Amino acid sequence: MEPMIYTMVRAADWHEAERIGEYRGSADDRRDGFLHFSAAGQLRASAAKHRAGETDLLLVAVEAAALGEALRWEPAGSRPGRFPHLYGALPLAAVAGVTPLPLGADGLHGFPAEIP
Repeated sequence: MEPMIYTMVRAADWHEAERIGEYRGSADDRRDGFLHFSAAGQLRASAAKHRAGETDLLLVAVEAAALGEALRWEPAGSRPGRFPHLYGALPLAAVAGVTPLPLGADGLHGFPAEIP
């Protein structure tokens, strides 16, 4: 549906992914059985709901087409729209970029300009 999808990852978890060659997800991802992603237009709401006040986050951009059939766009509870869920580990070869996601003085995360 979208060419680029995103996930917010704690820096320590990302360093582990770099060490082993793939990202296996957060504790929440492992509990739910898939890795949670967002389209660009869903990111701010996802950050406010699931990562409020968290520091030391990285925004990981991923080429959706590189994930094949393991990527599914599915409803997420009562939230409108469909969200990208990856059933399996994220191969680092699919990652298009990793950007720090700082927390501003207003308590909101500062997203790159390309994120609406």
